[in-house]
Amino acid sequence: MKKKSSVIVAILAIGMSIGEVNRPAAWAQADAPQAAIVKSLGTVKKISGNALTLAPSSGPEVAVTVEPEARLLRMAPGDKDLKNATPIQLTDIQAGDMVRVRGHAVANGIDALEVLVITSAAVDTVREHVRQDWQKRGVGGVVDSVDSGSGTVNLSIPSLAGKKAIVVHTTKSTVVRRYSADSAKPEDAKPGTLQDIHVGDQLRARGNHSADGNEVTAEEIYTGVFPQFAGTVKSIDASAGTLSVQDLVSKKTVQVKITAASQLHKIPAEMAQGFAMRLKSMMPPGTPGAAVNRTAGAPTEAGNAQTAAGNGGTGPGGTGQGGGQGAGAHRAGGGGPPDLQRILSRLPTSSLTELDLKKGDAVMILSTEGTPAGARTAITLLSGVEPILQAAPNASQAMMLTPWTLGGAPGGDASQ
Repeated sequence: MKKKSSVIVAILAIGMSIGEVNRPAAWAQADAPQAAIVKSLGTVKKISGNALTLAPSSGPEVAVTVEPEARLLRMAPGDKDLKNATPIQLTDIQAGDMVRVRGHAVANGIDALEVLVITSAAVDTVREHVRQDWQKRGVGGVVDSVDSGSGTVNLSIPSLAGKKAIVVHTTKSTVVRRYSADSAKPEDAKPGTLQDIHVGDQLRARGNHSADGNEVTAEEIYTGVFPQFAGTVKSIDASAGTLSVQDLVSKKTVQVKITAASQLHKIPAEMAQGFAMRLKSMMPPGTPGAAVNRTAGAPTEAGNAQTAAGNGGTGPGGTGQGGGQGAGAHRAGGGGPPDLQRILSRLPTSSLTELDLKKGDAVMILSTEGTPAGARTAITLLSGVEPILQAAPNASQAMMLTPWTLGGAPGGDASQ
């Protein structure tokens, strides 16, 4: 799945803020009042001769015709002006490259007078850098409180072993984005403010940590609501990609929509039994299940007390890595709770038909918030979870089924 995270787009939007330096005299004429000059930033989807199809980060595709006299330049990620840009030919532009075009607005798109290019390889390099930075400096959890006066957010990171408290400090330069009600994609997140963060939200922040790791000064925040719950299947419509599930806790019927981006997995019986045994061993004596927040685990990539290095932590679009097979391997470093992400990294994805779900089957689901009148969209759906729920009926809230660790989010698991 192609991603254009807002972090990447911000880095790559060099053309939108580049000073108009070293411009030839012809540009002064092009900027004359009689010519409507427009800009567009996006990824090259298709090339045919001097015609480009541009896919912006949002909105419809843009048809671009590159004029014969157009200036074509390649820039390195992060460059703020054109002094180091390299002249290229139109044939050097490839599908997947990030470009900013500038030219005359016409009825069917843009007649480009300038094309600034960042290659897809360079985009991938930046994306990997950002992913690694989220792993190193990211933290996530459930919002306990928000203090607009001091600009702080208090988080708790739930786990079977208890909760860890984290204080997130914001500044005037902190960028806040809130996920839409029906999408876990960072490119669909909307700009927000501290006032858009609510108690119970799942929040992911990236920034510098204090020496003890209990405080973070955030440069960037993603927040939203991603319910996760266990339930039993009431009905399925595989052709429509929908199913009805009765939530085991609320007893309410939840309508769930399956899309191409939904990750569906069936946990093999032996693996589920081993995971259940490990999970049950973590419960305090005499406790039938871990009583934790229903929205445990924070969006795209956060929300546990396990280390990315110890658990094979994941980044945007990535999967956990780590050796070892069998139930004993699926645990956090240092004997912590079992690591569901490692299990999922070894399982193939399935379609709704391939899962062969039947009425009464148990499932665990991580979904979008959804709208009051609409179905929730499944981010992750697990079947074959009966042994896990029998061992720990409330386990689904501590299973770390987060959109950040399962792809489509701004960064990877952080060490906490």
